[in-house]
Amino acid sequence: MFVIVLSSEVYVALATGVLFLHVLFITWVVFGAFLTRSRPVLGWVHIASLFWGIFAEILPWSCPLTIAENWLESRAGIQPYQGGFLLHCLDALVYPNISSVALTSAAVAVCVLNLAAYARRFSKLREPGFNLLTRKSDRAKKTV
Repeated sequence: MFVIVLSSEVYVALATGVLFLHVLFITWVVFGAFLTRSRPVLGWVHIASLFWGIFAEILPWSCPLTIAENWLESRAGIQPYQGGFLLHCLDALVYPNISSVALTSAAVAVCVLNLAAYARRFSKLREPGFNLLTRKSDRAKKTV
């Protein structure tokens, strides 16, 4: 059996990379709707990300990025944090006096607001007289 032994600095660098990916994913979940306006495939990926964000916050699931980060930190000799990424980083850095329930509720609210924006966008697509190519309603042109 072949075993690769890495120094603790490599594990720290990998854990930092996973932390960066975590921040990128959360940024994508919060602001991704701005990038998906004329990209339907990205829109569906963002919707799936929003549902994952909601489920990861309200269900007792562990995020794979949190698991990877904790494992890499333990291999580097760093005490891994307990709980989810949002509770650890945002609670400690930005919201030191807010309860975990309030932080989780805010995160779910952001995801639900994004989903509401998608629902509004999709309802416009189903309007009679809506031109998909110009993304404008043909009704405004008709005058009596």
